[in-house]
Order: sequence, then structure tokens, then C-alpha cells
Amino acid sequence: MTELTTDRLLLRPFDLGDVPAVHTYAGDPEVVRFMDWGPNTLSETEAFVTEAAGAVDPAGGVHPFAIEHDDHLIGAVELRVTSRIHSRGEFGYALARSAWGRGFATEAATAVLAFAFDRAGLHRVAATCDPANTGSRRVLEKAGLTYEGHLKDYLHIRGEWRDRLLFAAIR
Repeated sequence: MTELTTDRLLLRPFDLGDVPAVHTYAGDPEVVRFMDWGPNTLSETEAFVTEAAGAVDPAGGVHPFAIEHDDHLIGAVELRVTSRIHSRGEFGYALARSAWGRGFATEAATAVLAFAFDRAGLHRVAATCDPANTGSRRVLEKAGLTYEGHLKDYLHIRGEWRDRLLFAAIR
């Protein structure tokens, strides 16, 4: 699997030893407040890391990356090719609370976007965020995505329908 580097980050494949670090953010209710998953139990985190560590997809459709800063895993970012025919994909990310507000999400998103266009051969890459998640909206805009619309009742999260804001970038 591919590794990506930025000025401060290493985006690398997951390995089974990542479970404790992943569980730090995946089990944190504040981190997953706007996600359609979590907070994870330890067994859910173990299942995620096992799946992500084995996600070497010969067709190149799923690209999960562990985000490291100074040799510490601080989050994850994943690119999914949603249509080879239409050269489309989408991505999402999660960061440990201790890593918020330092530009790491923007740096990781920018790297994955470049990977999507330059190496995965995509033409369009989209991402969504909750309208109340202003930090994530800023990340997407700083990474070069453009706001495209408001998706009403897009996800059912913990018993309630939640909207999403749609952002995308085109090669």
C-alpha cells in the first residue's frame, strides 16, 4: 500500500498495533459527534483496524491511511473510489481531539486529494460534513474543495436525521 508524506505528517497503512491509538479518538464521543459511527467499543475499533490493515484492494478502490505526526498516530483519512467509469471518489477523516486546531486535517486532506487526482486518476472528489461542524467545513475549503449544496436528512445518526454539506474538487 501507498504511503504519503507532507511537511509534518506520514499517511501510512494501518497495522494491528494501531488499535490503542485509534481507540483514543474512535471511542471519544466528542470526536465522533458528527460521524455516522461511534463512539466505538474496543471490539469495534479492533474490527476497524483489522479491516483497514487488510484493505489492500487490487482494483485500487479503497485507500485507508493512518495519520502520524512525530511517530504518533493522530487520526485517519480514507479515499474511496465510488465510480471508475466516471472517475469519482470521496474521502473522509477523523482526528484525535489532541490534534485539533493545528492544521493536520487540512494537511492530510490536501495530500489525499493530490493522491486522488495524480495517482488514483480521479476527476472529481467529494466530501461531506455536518452543517454544525464548522471546523470540518474550514478544512474542506482550505484543502481546495468547493461548497456544492446542502443535503437534507442525508444520514440517520444515533436516532435522528442529520443534514450534510456537500463539497467537491475537480481535477
